[in-house]
Amino acid sequence: MQIESNSVVTLHYTLKDNDGNIIDQSDDGSFLYLHGAMNIIPGLENALTGKTAGDELSVSVSPEEGYGVKDPERIQEVPKEMFEGNDDIQVGVQFHAQGPDGAAVVVTVTEIQDDVIVVDGNHALAGVDLNFDVKVVEVRAASEEEITHGHVHGPHGHDH
Repeated sequence: MQIESNSVVTLHYTLKDNDGNIIDQSDDGSFLYLHGAMNIIPGLENALTGKTAGDELSVSVSPEEGYGVKDPERIQEVPKEMFEGNDDIQVGVQFHAQGPDGAAVVVTVTEIQDDVIVVDGNHALAGVDLNFDVKVVEVRAASEEEITHGHVHGPHGHDH
């Protein structure tokens, strides 16, 4: 079966940056997604369309087809007093915050200065070229319930 919309795909993958550093990997058959439901980044999903079980490929995905380009407007200096009572503030710590549109966003502390803390609301992989080595392990038709819910369910149904 070829990968197409409403296919459930099982992958083994290794994700590296341009310097060859491993960012993420899954080689135990536990990575499944519903193709066509925007469950993975567009650049990888497009490259997988039409592939079948057993196919192996290397895919380079630009930031525009991955997690986006880094948006400087998502980097802000926040007064330190807004973090009073939180003694765990260190570079790399993530917090949930409210974006300008009221939606929840995750921000990462990138710098601590005397009076301000610099936070970045960009995805950690924004602006990064992503290099995937992928093996398609299995392809199957999604169930009606998976299609309706927009994601893969486990072997015994869904857990939500």
